[in-house]
Amino acid sequence: MEATLTTDDLSIFSLILNASVVVQIVMAILLFLSMMSWWHIFSKWFGLRYARSKTDAFESAFWSGSDLNALYQQLSREGHSVGMEKIFEAGFAEFLKLRRQAGMDLGHLMEGTRRAMKAAFTREVDRLDAHTNFLASVGSVSPYVGLFGTVWGIMNAFRSLGNVGQATLSHVAPGIAEALVATAIGLFAAIPAVLAYNRFSHDVDKLANRFESFIEEFCNILQRQATK
Repeated sequence: MEATLTTDDLSIFSLILNASVVVQIVMAILLFLSMMSWWHIFSKWFGLRYARSKTDAFESAFWSGSDLNALYQQLSREGHSVGMEKIFEAGFAEFLKLRRQAGMDLGHLMEGTRRAMKAAFTREVDRLDAHTNFLASVGSVSPYVGLFGTVWGIMNAFRSLGNVGQATLSHVAPGIAEALVATAIGLFAAIPAVLAYNRFSHDVDKLANRFESFIEEFCNILQRQATK
């Protein structure tokens, strides 16, 4: 049998502990989603920060006039390339391979090089964008899951009034308060997830634009090298 709360015992812990089983399950699901969201938020924040720093460092090295072969060999030895570095490695490796083939004209050479960089670009953007859809789903679904728990709790609160001769605020308030906690937890899970999703989507788009610009500029450099 569920415990009966009084208006003097409406702490959050007591409301959760004395809620109906269905509402407690809803709260547990929302708390789990919230913890998963925060794990992805911190993981994605550090991952994008690392990707930006690596991109900045690579662009500085690339546009400093470094020899492309030396830069390629350095990245290959390090073996920790991400983002723009991966795109550079894929494009330059394909360029060198196709250039060694006899009878390869400039058009096919550049087309193959661009295709290799586009494939690397897609992989890197997908990697940077991983798990952002989870945040979007949590942000859109959590309020409705919390609302379901609230509706269920309010139904139980009003159903229990049938056993009371005269309904007063002291009878209704605890049940409704228990139910509203589910909505509060749903919003607690949803708001950070939505904010993080919007922020991370913006950051990924900015990096993707930088990658695309690099592909075009690098193709122009390789085309000039190929015609020498």
